[in-house]
Amino acid sequence: MCGIIGISSNKPVSANIINSLKKLEYRGYDSAGIATLSDGEINEVKSEGRVDNLENNFDLKNLRGNIGIGHVRWATHGVPNSLNAHPHSSSNVSVVHNGIIENSTILKNHLINKGHNFKSQTDTEVIVHLITEHLKTSKLEEAITKTLNQLHGSFALGIVFKDMPDLIVGARRGSPLAVGYGPNENYLGSDSYALKSMTNKITYLDDGEFCIVKKDQVIFFNENGKKVNKKILELSSDEASYDKGDFKHFMAKEIEEQPTTIKTGIKEYIDSVNKEINIFNFPWKIKDINSITLIGCGTAYHSCLMAKYWFEELTNLDINIDIASEFRYRKNRFKKDSLYVFVSQSGETADTYAALDICNKNSMKTCAVVNVIESSIARDSNFVLPIHCGPEIGVASTKAFLGQILVLYMLALKIGSLRNEIEKNKYQEKIKELKALPGLIEKTLLYDNDIQAISNTFNEAKGSMFLGRGYSYPIALEGALKLKELSYIHAEGYPAGEMKHGPLALIEEGMPVVVLAPRDKYYKKTISNMQEVIARGAKVLLITSKSKGEVISENIWETIEVENTNDDLLPFLLTIPLQKLAYYSALKKGYDIDKPRNLAKSVTVE
Repeated sequence: MCGIIGISSNKPVSANIINSLKKLEYRGYDSAGIATLSDGEINEVKSEGRVDNLENNFDLKNLRGNIGIGHVRWATHGVPNSLNAHPHSSSNVSVVHNGIIENSTILKNHLINKGHNFKSQTDTEVIVHLITEHLKTSKLEEAITKTLNQLHGSFALGIVFKDMPDLIVGARRGSPLAVGYGPNENYLGSDSYALKSMTNKITYLDDGEFCIVKKDQVIFFNENGKKVNKKILELSSDEASYDKGDFKHFMAKEIEEQPTTIKTGIKEYIDSVNKEINIFNFPWKIKDINSITLIGCGTAYHSCLMAKYWFEELTNLDINIDIASEFRYRKNRFKKDSLYVFVSQSGETADTYAALDICNKNSMKTCAVVNVIESSIARDSNFVLPIHCGPEIGVASTKAFLGQILVLYMLALKIGSLRNEIEKNKYQEKIKELKALPGLIEKTLLYDNDIQAISNTFNEAKGSMFLGRGYSYPIALEGALKLKELSYIHAEGYPAGEMKHGPLALIEEGMPVVVLAPRDKYYKKTISNMQEVIARGAKVLLITSKSKGEVISENIWETIEVENTNDDLLPFLLTIPLQKLAYYSALKKGYDIDKPRNLAKSVTVE
């Protein structure tokens, strides 16, 4: 959600800034811009829409300079147009900003009274004028410290100055920011992905810190303006997994990668020889944990809901789940015997990070389930469980969702085993069945033609429903979310047994309804609920698991049978057809599948 790049070099930077902005497109945005310093002036080029529009802007050809900042913007304050696009500049200062300044209106009125003129509708422009004002009476470090202390809200900033043409200032509170190191040039970026094409040596700013980036030097400061030393991390430089290859979209590639990513996750966590899950080195004693709270947003929240069913089945712990944006504002009653598990693909989700911060301030036990082990949530948690999915570029999460539920399932199994709440032979049998999962997913991916044909009906409908019971309910929610995200079709996920308590009123002739009814203990009850919607004219797509028994219902529109496995693992297989359904629905509508409208991959604003 918004993206920043800055480069200080001994050679022209505009081309590299544009290339880095293209790597930040996955974050979600509606406009883009770049500013460089040359001939003693700040020069801007900004465009509405995609980075391609910026790249094709005639003025970009004349943009020179060895130092510059770039930005892709996801609109918060002000409509998405070139005027509101970043960077925002005064005669001496230019700023790019991720986040939200909550007291921008108060600050703006204060600055207008001092004679400052504003050109945009954005909250970001107040930062430009605050710095400009403080530089009248203060040196750089003091002016930055004063400005940051006046800002309420979240931000990652990249700042350049006409009178200081050899440096970029970066600052971070609540929104991620990293520094990269190269030969005769250094970089600023909102995440390592944007920087990895230029360097694999990274330092992450912590909350409240700012830095001065020059081509041959980086200096870090704490929130009080005092110099601090920071570690340099060396990241993997493998770029292959960032390429679409022969696929039309990253999402298509990421769906097809799932057998491999699940196999990798299993290999990372399972000791095949000893039939053991290699989750060790807990920083606490398992007997000291009596409850677990799982916290996430969007798809990550659905993985938490899925895990709740597994934890309750495999352990005797009290299990709670929470949407991060609600958790952070509730009056939470923290207990020392509770473990808080935070789930986030990027590890930078603002609401989830804020919930983690609250737990840390209350000295709670915390665990991160993330895809990016260098992320803020990973670095600030007591314990980290990576999902090992590799980069996920498509905004609508697919392989990361399966990676999240895989790790959470193995965590539930491990804790159940350590607490002696699952029998050893049953524990080892479940591990054995897990090892067969990648092959079952691979077979389930073969339903392409069937799902492509089915997707036409969803495209023609004004709305749809996804129903499931037990383990299938979180997958119904996730299926509905995917269809909404990609096809912009209204879709709702419900527990199948809840239909008669209100939602049945929405069923009308020809409405497509997805019913998830694998051959588990909920099967017969779910089929009864399915019959209720069929009786009212719905077109039912039944997704079940293979069995010799007949489906005990009539008038089903279409049926997809996934491979059979134990009840715990069926949710992995049920997810695949729903991902493909959303993908093909969006494909036939001609929508931008990897970058759905109004959405972002890394949600760094509240």
